[in-house]
Amino acid sequence: MTPDPSTSHARPQATPLPLWDQGLRLWLPLLSGLALLYVPSLVDLLRGVWSTDAQMHGPIVLSISLWLMYRNWPRMEEMALGQGASPWGWPVLVFGLLLYALGRSQDILFFEIGSFIWLLAGLLLLLRGGAALKVQWFALFFMLFMVPLPAVVVDTVTMPMKMAVSYVAESVLFWVGYPIGRSGIILQIGQYKMLVADACAGLHTLLTLEALGLLYLNLVRHNSAFRNITLALLIIPISFTANVIRVITLSLITFHFGDDAGQGFLHGFAGMVLFLSALMLILLADTVLQQGVAWRHKRRRNAARD
Repeated sequence: MTPDPSTSHARPQATPLPLWDQGLRLWLPLLSGLALLYVPSLVDLLRGVWSTDAQMHGPIVLSISLWLMYRNWPRMEEMALGQGASPWGWPVLVFGLLLYALGRSQDILFFEIGSFIWLLAGLLLLLRGGAALKVQWFALFFMLFMVPLPAVVVDTVTMPMKMAVSYVAESVLFWVGYPIGRSGIILQIGQYKMLVADACAGLHTLLTLEALGLLYLNLVRHNSAFRNITLALLIIPISFTANVIRVITLSLITFHFGDDAGQGFLHGFAGMVLFLSALMLILLADTVLQQGVAWRHKRRRNAARD
């Protein structure tokens, strides 16, 4: 006797998990482990160096880096499809863990926070291969700007930078007729004396502006390699110029409105002037480069026609 097909019950087929659930089940334990390691470190940073004027850009850089990784995630999954783990994943991951252990135990923030980048790179290599790391390279590179540098490096580089900024600011103000003098990094304009601090012309400010320029390059994504490389190199003198503009602005505010104004609300306004002037200079340089690239292409087309 054969069973009636209409009354037979077929065995239910297992439906595959959606890609989102698969990714969540894969990454959630890893993200939990990273949070267990680095949340105490981030709390220490927010209570310490990231609360200072010199390195308050750290949380912003971290947030932008994570956003860049999220933005590139669909493309990363597409590029890594069908690729296996990279053999470099385990060495990079182990190196990151050793770096974290050394930095955390010895209170070396450069190692402790820098290890986060190595761990992320190792996990990407293990789980998605080299193609994933290639897609996410800029987000990981951008995280370097949040890593606190050793004090000996900052002190060594900062003093010559402050001397140079002080000299140029004094020369410009003297040229336009202001009564200004300089002794080292101390400017005297009229009856007021100003000390050019690290926040006005230090290494951290230069790195922050460099990060701003590189982020602009990454978001714009020009096709011309010449334009990208040239603009990246120009960011360094642009950052120096923006620092000079900030010191000049503070000097003029102090001279015309008094020392209280220079050290009060308008001091923060001068910080805004720093970043706005840097952004405007970057846009101006990019516009000039764009015109130069267009002129070079036009010249090549005319030469080909001839």
